[in-house]
Amino acid sequence: MIDQWIIGIILLAALLLFILDYWRYDLVAMMALLIGAISGVVPEDKIFSGFGNAAVITVAAVLVISHTLWSAGVVDALANLLGRVGNNALLQLVALSSVTTLCSAFMNNVGAMAIMIPIALKLCRSSGNPVSKLLMPMAFGSLLGGCITLIGTPPNIIIADFRRNLGGEPFQLFDFTPVGLGVALAGLIFIWLLGHLLVPSRTGSDKGDNLYDIAEYLTEVYVPEQAGGINKTFYELEQLVGGKIQILALVRDEQRLPAPAPYQRLRAEDILVLKADAETLKTFLDASGLELNADEQLAERFLTSKDITVMEGVIGHDSRLIGRSAADLKLRRGYGVNLLAVAREGYKLPPNLANIRFKPGDVLLLQGDKDTLAGIFERFGCYPLAERPLRIGKHTRVIRPLALFGLAILASALGLVSPPVAFTACAGAMVLTGLIRLRELYSSIDWPIIVLLGATLPLGGALESTGAAASLAQLILTSGAALAPFWLLGIILFATMLLSNVINNAAAAVLMAPIAISTAQGLGAATDPFLMAVAIGASLPFLTPIGHQSNLLVMGPGGYAFKDYWKLGLPLSVLVGCTAVILILLVWPL
Repeated sequence: MIDQWIIGIILLAALLLFILDYWRYDLVAMMALLIGAISGVVPEDKIFSGFGNAAVITVAAVLVISHTLWSAGVVDALANLLGRVGNNALLQLVALSSVTTLCSAFMNNVGAMAIMIPIALKLCRSSGNPVSKLLMPMAFGSLLGGCITLIGTPPNIIIADFRRNLGGEPFQLFDFTPVGLGVALAGLIFIWLLGHLLVPSRTGSDKGDNLYDIAEYLTEVYVPEQAGGINKTFYELEQLVGGKIQILALVRDEQRLPAPAPYQRLRAEDILVLKADAETLKTFLDASGLELNADEQLAERFLTSKDITVMEGVIGHDSRLIGRSAADLKLRRGYGVNLLAVAREGYKLPPNLANIRFKPGDVLLLQGDKDTLAGIFERFGCYPLAERPLRIGKHTRVIRPLALFGLAILASALGLVSPPVAFTACAGAMVLTGLIRLRELYSSIDWPIIVLLGATLPLGGALESTGAAASLAQLILTSGAALAPFWLLGIILFATMLLSNVINNAAAAVLMAPIAISTAQGLGAATDPFLMAVAIGASLPFLTPIGHQSNLLVMGPGGYAFKDYWKLGLPLSVLVGCTAVILILLVWPL
């Protein structure tokens, strides 16, 4: 009994830390695993068994395959067709959400969204339709698509492995399709007919051509012969007003240098481009002796040119920027890039960015060399909001990865090999044939998810081996003694759905699966419908932006507040949850 209390306390503490999001979820999971090992509730020979689990390997392989398909331009080819849908808002909604759902059934949800968001922004800019009407439905569509196949989302792979551990065959590739496809269609139809009315009408961070109104903070100043600031470094100049001014560019001897180094010294007849509000600018001019050099075309001339451009990007959930400030980044010194503006939940933050700590979902506006900016976003874990050039110049670039992926699906569907073997072999073949470089192989894997799964799977096993899962199941059975079994199935599904809105959906599946199995065994019912309920519930976190990265990615570009998600997410959750229970009972009888 004491072991049940120990594992319960460990998991409750981990759950609280997941919700608070103070530390990354993979770190929390590892700490919980180590505490479980030290306390003895996780057996010594099981401590790191999760990292060799078939589910973990399969998730890693699917991530590699998704990245290869993404980089080959498979999704780009579909997205390119969407440019022909015209300006009708409903038609745009149907087309974008449908394609996103389809792509998410076979590849990583976030990868599909990273391609589709710029397409949506482009369509909204050309048509004038509010971008907020498209992005949240697209994000929810990506979650619905994950329910359709085994490889659509990690919870499905995890649940298949739980079924294998029960002594049966794991769920196969299309075992999820009868329920998942029905749920996805019900959700999409609701979004098309009624859901878009529940989404706020906002333009988000999409400001058209005014670039966050950055021009109102740009000023060009001239350095006269007797200016007091001559020979000072640019860092010293910025400190004249406590760092509240930013030197964005230097024009010297008819050469323009964007993002000049802080240690560079000011010379007579230099021209500087500054970013500051009016009050700070006046203080700076008085202290430095520099003069205004007004130019009405300054913003247009400075922000973009043949080699220089501006680009927006969303900070991802695992970005290296989270918790850091603009002053920490040293973008100008290290990368020759200027941070011009930051938008949060669709609202531009004040121009003095030095001490602002970045959060997931913030939208950054960067200026610099065109070839450099894409690499900067990738380096820092951000998703560019600019449409990529199509990567489908050669048909073989698309056909080869699609052919390998199709062979893996066929081999798995026909039962020739198990899904873990089929998709791991597919990922390996993509490496051997040069479709993905070895360096990209490792960078394409979402390692925090892998660590999370490897750490939580032994904890889920401890939940079962200590009898804690059985005790929780007995509590559910006792509380619902007067209820029919299908009501308990619904309780499991909606409890998992609620949990997945506040913690990672893979962790929600790992924690709820043992409880679902014990509940089914207590009822004397089949375990398959209860496992399927956990898979569906874990895959559909519609209520919060933190429930899934797809939700978080659209928060800034769509201008959504935290409360906007449940307005559409709550009725959608009820609809798809009830639909899922009915379909599960039809396909997987109790």
